[in-house]
Amino acid sequence: MPLHRAELPPEIARLLREGTVIPAHPLALDEERRLDTVSQRALTRYYVDAGAGGLAVGVHATQFAIREAGLYRPVLELAARTAREWTERPLALVAGLAGPTAQAVQEARIAVDLGYHAGLLSLVALRGADEDALVAHCEAVAAEIPLVGFYLQEAVGGQRLSRGFWRRFAAIDNVVAIKIAPFDRYRTLDVLSGVAEAGAGDRITLYTGNDDHIVLDLLIPFRVPTATGPVEMRIRGGLLGHWSVWTRSAVRLFERLRKTAEAGAVDRELLALDSAVTACNAALFDAANGFRGCIPGCHEVLRRQGLMRTALCLDPGEVMSPGQAEAIERVRRAWPELVDDDFVAENLERWRG
Repeated sequence: MPLHRAELPPEIARLLREGTVIPAHPLALDEERRLDTVSQRALTRYYVDAGAGGLAVGVHATQFAIREAGLYRPVLELAARTAREWTERPLALVAGLAGPTAQAVQEARIAVDLGYHAGLLSLVALRGADEDALVAHCEAVAAEIPLVGFYLQEAVGGQRLSRGFWRRFAAIDNVVAIKIAPFDRYRTLDVLSGVAEAGAGDRITLYTGNDDHIVLDLLIPFRVPTATGPVEMRIRGGLLGHWSVWTRSAVRLFERLRKTAEAGAVDRELLALDSAVTACNAALFDAANGFRGCIPGCHEVLRRQGLMRTALCLDPGEVMSPGQAEAIERVRRAWPELVDDDFVAENLERWRG
């Protein structure tokens, strides 16, 4: 049965609306590139205990190739079951949706059947399509599940989406959030303007996916002009591949950012942390090499911590770039306050049990 946002459990609707930490869940593989269920469960338990308010599964960080590998439903099902067995607190489950319309609709139905609350809709398969086709695609998928829009950066398959597109997307009734991840300040403002012009700011929560500007996205207000006057908007949560690692520290930083933003204060130390977090992301996501090593870079951190047995991806060619491991180690040593190695070490045996 289709799911409408009005049918979400009140605690989940409130959680998504207020904004929270949603890590993009990686895929743990063994040495034969098969699903490592022990490590996969350990990751889910780690995110829950780290204080994440949700999980995004089947997204870019989980590897889109899980579909061809026949792992889409098993991976989503394992994460949902593990989370529900591990905690009784509200946890927003977001399923990645991809492919042409028929495929994305079918994935939305699978997600609803497994108890997911929203779908993060990738438009990569429609790259080059006109705006009318894109909106029609989004409307078809929104008929099945509450949608989280996704502005993906071009370096990893995204496309330019206009302010007009985001205005039309925001007008779709079953849209609950948008992940803004173009890694571009001008395009970030296009999303905010589109939502404001649609008058949808009270319904749609903005989440940063700009891993290169996490702190400022969550800290500063955005003043957006509209036909009826300026509107102040905020990005209230994060749905991030960056937050798939060092998650406990990310949750603490998020809580601090939210308190500071609500107080309307200026914290020079937090402002300085923006560049530190971005430097960490540059190493994790392999910015120096066009983000080619973004997924294996995060895997490597989790492997070093013992949460994953390997850093392997489904594609044998998807590996860290030369020098990336050394770059990760440099940022880990430079900003230990952004790392959670001690937290993981204290709980690893329990999570893998």
